[in-house]
Amino acid sequence: MTTVVIADDSALLREGLAGLLERQGFEIVAQESRADGLRQTMAELAEQNQLPDVLVTDVRMPPTMTNDGLQAALDLKTAYPQLSVLVVSQYVAPVYAQQLFALPDGPGSGGSGYLLKDRVSQVADFITTLRVVAGGGMVIDPEVARAMMRSSRSGLGELSPREFEVLELMARGLSNSQIAADLILSSAAVAKHVSNIFAKLGLSPDEENRRVRAILAFLADDRAAPTS
Repeated sequence: MTTVVIADDSALLREGLAGLLERQGFEIVAQESRADGLRQTMAELAEQNQLPDVLVTDVRMPPTMTNDGLQAALDLKTAYPQLSVLVVSQYVAPVYAQQLFALPDGPGSGGSGYLLKDRVSQVADFITTLRVVAGGGMVIDPEVARAMMRSSRSGLGELSPREFEVLELMARGLSNSQIAADLILSSAAVAKHVSNIFAKLGLSPDEENRRVRAILAFLADDRAAPTS
């Protein structure tokens, strides 16, 4: 069972989210209304070897009601790289998402996600997102992604149909091996496609978080926008 800690200064949202997740089979191990309380609770859970699988947190929380929740999440993910973090905010603030996805992503690292709070009401999609993040994947709200990429040249038009298909699966949080299984390709073929994607998007080997940047480019593209 996936374990979750929820942090938000709104008791109504916390309780509502906890009830929703419990009905979907998640275990809520703690709830916090303040960022300082969140830090203390997570440290205690870690000492007991009971660190949750995923932390769901708001950006703005007491004690200062600025970015306390986000900063706590960044510090906790740095201290516990295996921790998955889903930030849920009412603000389209690209800088917040950039800080989250700029953290090092090594073997065994937990997933990361940044969603607008409006998405929580889309229950099925929200639960899917949480499961992707808890499983080590990366998810970013399309509206936030478009804000991040609006002024940049993505190079998506140069991708072949197969490369775009691979990038779409990357954006869904799939690893290379999972993409290979989904498309019935060899691991070497998927690695080649991913390498081509990076090259065509102008993401050099020494650039940090190339996979994240490629996914952001995909989510900012009109072809990735959901149809209504």
